[in-house]
Amino acid sequence: MKVCIYGAGAIGLLIGARLAATGKHDVSAVARGMTLAALNEHGLRVDGFAGPISGPVRASADPAALGVQDVVVIAVKAPGLADVARRIAPLLGPHTLVVPAMNGVPWWFCQGLSGPAAGLALKSVDPDGGIAAHLPIDNVIGCVVHAAASVSEPGKAWNQMGRGLVIGEPRGGVSERVAALKTVLDEAGFETIASEMIQRDIWYKLWGNMTTNPISAITGATTDRVIGDELVRQLTSDAMLESGRIGERLGFAITQTPAERHAITRKLGAFKTSMLQDAEAGRAIELDSLVGAVRELGQHVGVATPLIDAIFGLARVFGQVHGLYPEAR
Repeated sequence: MKVCIYGAGAIGLLIGARLAATGKHDVSAVARGMTLAALNEHGLRVDGFAGPISGPVRASADPAALGVQDVVVIAVKAPGLADVARRIAPLLGPHTLVVPAMNGVPWWFCQGLSGPAAGLALKSVDPDGGIAAHLPIDNVIGCVVHAAASVSEPGKAWNQMGRGLVIGEPRGGVSERVAALKTVLDEAGFETIASEMIQRDIWYKLWGNMTTNPISAITGATTDRVIGDELVRQLTSDAMLESGRIGERLGFAITQTPAERHAITRKLGAFKTSMLQDAEAGRAIELDSLVGAVRELGQHVGVATPLIDAIFGLARVFGQVHGLYPEAR
């Protein structure tokens, strides 16, 4: 199988290295700068709780140099997705699977839903429709990553814990292509679940990280400190309840309580969220896909979100002051 990793950050490196290490796949990567140089010199490398994992890779800054793929895993940060969409065409054939292994609400989220948000085009994540135009939903397989990872040096990731992936069709059900992809990922050492309704799994992950991510970025605190403060923990819990009510309107109620989710987060210890890592590195923050989309969906289905609004506003001002979020949006 020809697999291209578009974006060799922590998650892209983790997925690419595990696939390459099997020796069964032709793995390539679109990267640039020091990451590109490191990949060409050392290949894909991951260290962590499962031990060292490595494998060969063909890396280029130009997608056209890599050719049409069977699978393209998009593992960039959400603010960079529009640029990826404009450049990805050389990698795509009519049957290429596009697997966005990204945080937050994706551009296609409402296309497979029924009910009040069916077919809604989310302006918060795809304001001009350009992403949807370049990445047809028929090629997409949804993906939720349950792994804690960070980049330890260019072209090398540290996998602190977790190797879980949830994949599924945007329009629901478990298709033959999802089942086949699950087999490939399982053989690479992932704990893969084929979901009947991938939107439910996306919302479940979002339910936990849409609060801790922006709060950690604003405060500079690791997750243990965010949920360790009783006032901040209450804020996150109440905002999670707002999100839960939106999920109910969309057709996927969350049965877990905020306290139960906090107990899971505590197991990460002093973990830096992806948004905190981005803020510290001076990278654009994924605020729209993690929080803005929740607000937009809440407005569409008639659920008030005063606490989510406050978190979004504070994180937006923080991002603008530090050059991590657009001034006008």
